[in-house]
Amino acid sequence: MMIAVVTGATSGMGRETAIQLWEQFKGIDAVWAIGRRADRLEELKRSIGVPVRAFALDLTGEEGRQVLKNALDAEKPKVKFLVNAAGFGKIGLAENLPVIQQAGMAELNCAALAAVTALVLPFMPDNSRIIQYASSAAFLPQPGFAVYAASKAFVLSYSRALNRELKGRRICVTAVCPGPVKTEFFDIAQTTGEIPLYKQLVMAKPDRVVKKALRDSVAGRELSIYGWTMKAFCLLTKLLPHRLILDLMERIEYAPKGSRWD
Repeated sequence: MMIAVVTGATSGMGRETAIQLWEQFKGIDAVWAIGRRADRLEELKRSIGVPVRAFALDLTGEEGRQVLKNALDAEKPKVKFLVNAAGFGKIGLAENLPVIQQAGMAELNCAALAAVTALVLPFMPDNSRIIQYASSAAFLPQPGFAVYAASKAFVLSYSRALNRELKGRRICVTAVCPGPVKTEFFDIAQTTGEIPLYKQLVMAKPDRVVKKALRDSVAGRELSIYGWTMKAFCLLTKLLPHRLILDLMERIEYAPKGSRWD
């Protein structure tokens, strides 16, 4: 049985990727959808025309990962696509955000992603694909979004290294690095701070970001960046010192409203 495994499948990029995988790749016999909200996973089943096996799991704990491992060991599926889309961010200064939220970002965005990848890899045949949702925040440290940006820098670095490690098996690992995307992500992020206006102006539609991500993955590209503004931003972070860029961002009030840093 050829399957796709998708984390963060209850909303946003994960949900959209699960749907587009079914629409575009007819060789997929089933989708294993992983997320915390069982009701959302049930809704997803009605949007996909192949069987969806729902895993209502918290991947930040060993118990949730063990459930996935047991299912893989029992079924021994061929995983053609692994999509790690689970993640969250919180806007705010590090000294103000609750410790549990800062640790949670690192645990889900980094540790869980690496753990799921390691669990699934033994079941991936040659010429399979791994899609890791990073962010354009991975290109530059972001005061006011410090832990999230650092966690996505981890995803980008890990994905690039893993892509080289798996070259002999022709398994391509694509790090997806969009800018702001119009999903529930920012509804959660803004519970602790306010997204800057310039980010609101460049928000992309999730279906377009996912469509490009899948196209880049199939083409064997290690990086997928949607839109000319984010491509320009990526280039800028390579050409200019990060300190200079951060100074410029500070001047346009990048920090959460009513706060500053030195």
